[in-house]
Amino acid sequence: MKINWAEKLRQNVHELAESLGNLFVETFHYLALFAIGAVTAWAAVMEFLGMLENGHIKIDDILLLFIYLELGAMVGIYFKTNHMPVRFLIYVAITALTRLLISNVSHHNPPDIGIIYLCGGILLLAFSILVVRYASSAFPSVKVDGPRRKGEASLETEKGEL
Repeated sequence: MKINWAEKLRQNVHELAESLGNLFVETFHYLALFAIGAVTAWAAVMEFLGMLENGHIKIDDILLLFIYLELGAMVGIYFKTNHMPVRFLIYVAITALTRLLISNVSHHNPPDIGIIYLCGGILLLAFSILVVRYASSAFPSVKVDGPRRKGEASLETEKGEL
């Protein structure tokens, strides 16, 4: 025999703890996003001011600004959708490797196997974007409206709600 008032109290405490936990997690989440966005913007501005102070801008500098732009876009997309597209991380990696490659070549370093490794890394990352894009279109994480295929569960069924 269950004590009804104790079970209701337990459920209320559980709901309160879950609500407070969600509040704290989401608050930390948004504060961290603001901090990352602010630091990215600050770093981009400081780098740009440094370029102006030098009096000349190199291709390395422009690619670095593109990296900051991509990081800012990632923060913005995460704010809007609450999802982090892996593609953007790969774009940042490609831009960083391209910047390193251009920097190595422009500083007249003698050609060596390192250039082949960098180019291979860029090619591998570009191929991984192709795979990720194909996978996300062929196997979307969120079902769009339309008739269900045989044996396919609805979102409510997957969550355990009917």
